[in-house]
Amino acid sequence: MSSRTEVAVISPNASLVAASGVPAMLNQIRPAWKAKSLIARVQRLIEVDPSSACQRLLNAAIHDLKEKIVIAGIDIAREAAKQYKLPPIESAEDIESYSTSKAIDIAYRMGILTRPEWRRVSRCYEIRRDLEHEDDEYEAGVEDCVYIFKTCIEVILERDPIHLLKVTDVKEIVEEAEPVTPSDSLIGDFACAPQPRQLEILKFLISIALDKSKSDIVQQNSFTVLKSLEPHVQNAVKLEMAQHMQTKIGRAKLERRHVRVAIASGTLPYLRQSQIKDFYSEVLAQMKQVGTDWGAYNQHGELLRSFREVGALQYCPADIRKEIVLWLVLTYIGTRGGRTSYGNVRNVFYSNTAAPIIREIVEEFAPTIREDVHASKDRKLVKAQISDKHIARRMESLIDLVDSNEQ
Repeated sequence: MSSRTEVAVISPNASLVAASGVPAMLNQIRPAWKAKSLIARVQRLIEVDPSSACQRLLNAAIHDLKEKIVIAGIDIAREAAKQYKLPPIESAEDIESYSTSKAIDIAYRMGILTRPEWRRVSRCYEIRRDLEHEDDEYEAGVEDCVYIFKTCIEVILERDPIHLLKVTDVKEIVEEAEPVTPSDSLIGDFACAPQPRQLEILKFLISIALDKSKSDIVQQNSFTVLKSLEPHVQNAVKLEMAQHMQTKIGRAKLERRHVRVAIASGTLPYLRQSQIKDFYSEVLAQMKQVGTDWGAYNQHGELLRSFREVGALQYCPADIRKEIVLWLVLTYIGTRGGRTSYGNVRNVFYSNTAAPIIREIVEEFAPTIREDVHASKDRKLVKAQISDKHIARRMESLIDLVDSNEQ
């Protein structure tokens, strides 16, 4: 019998670990890592010494995690380390010298690991510490092996590194000489970016979208990209962006461009409510100036399209919203008809330009304005008009529209 056979001691848990399906999990590791000798070593050890296999697999995962931190960006790592009081990072060598626990922490703070993933990997490290100091009293059980293998592979080793979207990448897109639509890959890269990088990109887009010195096409491209990225902005980033926007605006009144950009970035609800109220008060004043009469049809289209660009009724304070809804209702239902200049008879005179846009707005915000629309029937100006049966039918069509959208 060879000396190798004489000294080999197979763990009593090895057969149970093999039967649990743990060895098959190694097939999930991405090819770039699966081909490395460390993984081959894990493959051999798991058949005789699951405890050592777990330790080496976690070592591989941490090494991979450190490489991903470098790829994600030293600048992001530096800021995260400074913000969360972790050891300073100035170069890739600093990350390499990070302890296992600190590497897990910095990966979480950079956004490479989510909080649940951070907790899982941290728990794996705790189990590994126990294994490193094991004696006859402790050996990795089946549950330990399954947990470590499943976590290290699913959270780290099977995933490709994140190549973070850079501000320069976005800059090249928005400075195109024609209208642009961000690609799915760009949106996906942004969604994966950690908070500091998202914040950096959004600040750039907002500054360009608000910069009157830039060409119209560049401003519009920035706005388009900003709007496409908004669903993927992390909540903490939105709060910081709102503070950034508020600082840029200061105590000055909100302009239409501010509101459009704030809506596109998802930050409008976090701005000063008094400024938001003043803005929509001016919108209402403009509506009253144009009037509800059908004769202003040539102004209604631009007015209502502009209104939709600033969120329509979504962010409008309740007291102002009621008055805007009254204006919409009066414009839609029209006034008593008669004979036109062409000799035709119309039962109701109303703005053909405004009516279809108003229906779209009412339908979109039906749950919010249902009570306002119903209440408008009792307003003096509306009551005077709906005494006519033809106008009353138009009023009922609006009520039917909001009621049919009741949740």
